[in-house]
Amino acid sequence: MLKRSALVLIFPLALLGVFPASAAVKASDIIQRAIDGFVRPAYADLHQHTEILTKAMHKLCDAPSQGELDAARAEFSATVYSWSSAEIISFGPIKENNRLERILYWPDRKSIGLKQVQAALADKDPTATDPAQLAGKSVAMQGLGALEFVLFGDGADALAGKDDPYRCAYGAAVAGNIETTAGDVSAAWNKPDGFAALWANPGPQNPLYRDGNEAVTELVGVFINELEMVRDVRLKGFLGGKPEADKPKQAIYWRSQNTANALAGNLAGIDALFQASKLGDALPPDARWMAESIHIQLVNGVATGKSIQGPIDKALTDAARREKLEHFALITSSLSTLIGTRLTAEFGLTAGFSSLDGD
Repeated sequence: MLKRSALVLIFPLALLGVFPASAAVKASDIIQRAIDGFVRPAYADLHQHTEILTKAMHKLCDAPSQGELDAARAEFSATVYSWSSAEIISFGPIKENNRLERILYWPDRKSIGLKQVQAALADKDPTATDPAQLAGKSVAMQGLGALEFVLFGDGADALAGKDDPYRCAYGAAVAGNIETTAGDVSAAWNKPDGFAALWANPGPQNPLYRDGNEAVTELVGVFINELEMVRDVRLKGFLGGKPEADKPKQAIYWRSQNTANALAGNLAGIDALFQASKLGDALPPDARWMAESIHIQLVNGVATGKSIQGPIDKALTDAARREKLEHFALITSSLSTLIGTRLTAEFGLTAGFSSLDGD
């Protein structure tokens, strides 16, 4: 079972030295900036992309053509990038009602989700083309993984013609479900008395965050957890130490050639969150260089990810692109050390157990 990374406070009052006025007030400012400057805009952007994607799917179904199929595929890729940025906030509203899994059921190690999608397409299950009824089915049938197979998997080229209207109708229902879920998450983050208020207003009566330390710990945990996830789960899941150990079909979004695009989106989200929160401003003057170094390395990582084009199996066998993937891994490792060891030490925090502990 996967566990979230924990940050343990080794000096309960350490943040008082960093936030001299009031740990709770200053921490609250940082969290509010994170929410207003990144979380809400990121999920609003995702919702907007999913709306466009759903419309593109309906246009494809109404007037099948190669042009409409290309447009739907392009919107899928844009949505993947938007989601990859927003998904770094994997707590709060996204954790309710299986929303995270509804948007992305991954990894699907035993191909359970794939088999369910393939069965629906083979059987032409009419209930799977109705978004309301689809929402009651397996989460693996109603997210980005399912839609990727519809648009890019075996038989997807038939979407350009009128031979397989069921496949398109199912894909449109999946897109509609993703749109609904993204809208629900965005709305939840904007509720004045919702999760955002709890995170930004720590205190003794707060059921989730009793003080500023706990609120900032949640934020710093995002950077540590997600860098670890990107490197050890997403990247090393398919990039072997040697070419013969590669597993290209274990790569996320390999069918749509969005693997590196998604990795770049993850780091873009981390950078945007770090910049919006201005967490670096809370560092002592002699440690402020860390914030600039973190930003530079994240920008470098995003650029590296975006430069890796084409099918991931071809990238793995191309020396130049493989070197970029390995460079991307080095960047994430450097960032993990910088944030997980050095920055947390400045705040009197230390990384606890790994999110990859357990089975």
